[in-house]
Amino acid sequence: MKIRKLIVALIVVSGIRSYGQQVLQDSILYNKNSFYYLDVKNYPKSDRSLPIGIFDSGIGGLTVLDAIVNYDKNNNETMQPGKDGIIDFEKEEFIYLADQANMPYGNYSAENKNELLKEHIIKDVQFMLGNKYYKSDHAIAPNKDKSHIKALVIACNTATAYGKESIEAFIKNAGLNIKVIGVIDAGVRGALEHLEKDENATIAVMATVGTVTSKGYVNTLNKQLKNLGYEGDVQVFQQGGLGIAEAVDEDTAYFNTTLNAPRESYKGPSINGNTKIDKTLMEIYNFDFSNNRMLCDTQNTDECQVLQINDAENYVRYHLVSLLEDIRKSKVTSPLKSIILGCTHYPYLSNEIKTVLNELYNYKEQDGSFRYQPYMMENIILVDPAQNTAKELFEHLKESDLFGQEGDIYNSKFYISVPNKNNPKIKIDETGDFTYDYKYGRIEGEIQEYIKVVPFSDKNISQDIYLRLENQLPFTFRLIKQFKSQD
Repeated sequence: MKIRKLIVALIVVSGIRSYGQQVLQDSILYNKNSFYYLDVKNYPKSDRSLPIGIFDSGIGGLTVLDAIVNYDKNNNETMQPGKDGIIDFEKEEFIYLADQANMPYGNYSAENKNELLKEHIIKDVQFMLGNKYYKSDHAIAPNKDKSHIKALVIACNTATAYGKESIEAFIKNAGLNIKVIGVIDAGVRGALEHLEKDENATIAVMATVGTVTSKGYVNTLNKQLKNLGYEGDVQVFQQGGLGIAEAVDEDTAYFNTTLNAPRESYKGPSINGNTKIDKTLMEIYNFDFSNNRMLCDTQNTDECQVLQINDAENYVRYHLVSLLEDIRKSKVTSPLKSIILGCTHYPYLSNEIKTVLNELYNYKEQDGSFRYQPYMMENIILVDPAQNTAKELFEHLKESDLFGQEGDIYNSKFYISVPNKNNPKIKIDETGDFTYDYKYGRIEGEIQEYIKVVPFSDKNISQDIYLRLENQLPFTFRLIKQFKSQD
């Protein structure tokens, strides 16, 4: 017992598993009575007909899936580079999981819950490798007819940063040979494609707080710059986009359309919070106060003592100004050339990001000088890692001879996690979501079903999110509707 207690205190480094991870993995691999048990000895190997698994903490990863399902960079008959008007993954089927109940993953590090996050990630992988799901949130027993997978895409930057090594170690321990593709390496390659080998430049990464804290992008950029022979002076800035992904996923601790006044449960940037809104920069933020997009404690917005962001674009405004202020104060010698959208939710807001960047580029001080122009290119490149993720997946299937021959992309399946209301230990709020304190207060190593994974539908997400998917990801939306029609 003393040894066990000592292990609990260990932090996972270089593949060493914490006590909580060890308990979970033992439950998956060896405990036949566990809900999470996998019969890995009989797992189908090198089976071309299996789907490809993709998971994220929410709907953000659908932007990665959308890039994959629309990918046409190769001839489908010869497999050689060159688009042929036929999507490259036409005969592949996909299984998508949004772990919406446990999102946002990016906040676990701030709450000192990295090990709990890694458990969620391993459970995501267990779902992908397994055959269980619930037909609905009311179902008592799970269905057991879900397909296994032949490759795994981590469509989440935070999960890639904190969990990719753990996933690869787990799959190896399970005796499986399944490729794991993460979006961070893909994002870095995308950024470097826009640089000459001897070019001096400034690159920024906008990501969740968790991804920024992990330094996943910075470390990978530095590694790739060295390995690929880049000789220029490349400076890297990071901005933790607290609230952006949460607003896209409509997490009520950051975004709530029913409110017209500030609330105590708010977790985003504020005048008096840990992540501060700088009142001296209000003109530059240029927040939209209409329709309760900002929540103030007074009628006169110039006199706010409590100010809370309540709109996705306003979160974008806050974080882009914060990023440009850091770059300006650092007096970089090479202007900002590209921003890696280091969170799968951010491509939903590409137009808003471009609008705000244009405003900031043209912002003038009272003396007529440009505040940010010396430190930024006029047309900053937004790097979406999804395209390079699709490229890496294609190359893996080609090299491993795993491309499907008889599959149909319209047979793809979509799932989402919801709180397991049959578990008496969980705590949910009036909206039916986990309370913030419960979500981040759970203890690692407690093997229980916090969630149920159910078919993805408009019953599990808001109408606003559903419409956003329809407008911004039309092909993926058609696949979701096709899956829903079969339900």
